[in-house]
Formats: sequence, structure tokens, C-alpha cells
Amino acid sequence: MRIFLFLVLISFCACQTNSQKLNKKEPSASSDLVKIEKTEKEWRTQLSEMEYYVIRDKGTERSFTGEYWDHKEKGTYLCRACQLPLFSSETKFKSGTGWPSYYKPIDESHVAEDTDYNLGYARTEILCARCDGHLGHVFNDGPEPTGLRYCVNSASILFEPAQEMPK
Repeated sequence: MRIFLFLVLISFCACQTNSQKLNKKEPSASSDLVKIEKTEKEWRTQLSEMEYYVIRDKGTERSFTGEYWDHKEKGTYLCRACQLPLFSSETKFKSGTGWPSYYKPIDESHVAEDTDYNLGYARTEILCARCDGHLGHVFNDGPEPTGLRYCVNSASILFEPAQEMPK
């Protein structure tokens, strides 16, 4: 019994440590985002059924089915609901999970985090900081330099190709 309680305590502490690591954020000069608030009806008019399910109901698309999981073009990934720039193709990497993955956002103040224990362990949800749209989750198993994996639903983002330099 003591061993069981000890293991439970260690697991809880590990979850707390991981959660604290993920929730550390540096303040940013561009954190003065004006919040976008719409009614459920306005969001339903703007978003497709799948987009609404993921962005507003905090759903998840099936792995390997989204538009951007294997996307390799150079450019910027924006919030589908409000077009806030979120991730650069420069930080996108192949995680093998079937969802687009990035090791850092364009600006940390553009991505909000909310940790929950709904599944019995710490899981950190990522949201658009301007419209509170659900993007996915962040995990601490990503590549250097951050060690983070921002695992994003394709239904939550739009891609804007990089502009070519005139010759």
C-alpha cells in the first residue's frame, strides 16, 4: 500500500513539474491583443461543421486526415477563426503523430495555454490568444531548441504562403 501511495505521489509531482514547465511564458511586447468575441450563431455562420467542432467545442480531428499534417510549403499558419499569425513553417517538424507540429509559436503571446487533468494526467491545451479558439495541445517531447511539441489540428489553422522576393 505504501508503495502504491508513493507511486501516486511521484506521478502527481511529475505532472505538476511538466505542467509548470509548459506554462512558463516570457512576456511579449505584442501581448496587447484585442479579444474577438462572437456569439455561437456568428461562429457557426463563419466556420464549417468540422472547424466549429474543433475550434469552439475543443474537438480533435482524426490523425493523418487534416489538410496540413504533411504540408511542406514555406509560409505562416494563421488562426482559422481570426487570422492571427500563430506558427511559421520554419518551426514545423514531422512528429509522426499525424497532426501538424511546431516547436514554437511565432509570438508566445499569440498562443494561450490552459492545463487540465480531465484524463487523469496533466494536458496543456493551446488556444488562440485573440479569439480563444482551440488549436490543440502542447507537450514537452519536441525537438530542440525548445523541447516542445505544439500539436495542432489542421481545422484550427489556415496557411498563408511566403511571399517571393522580386528578382
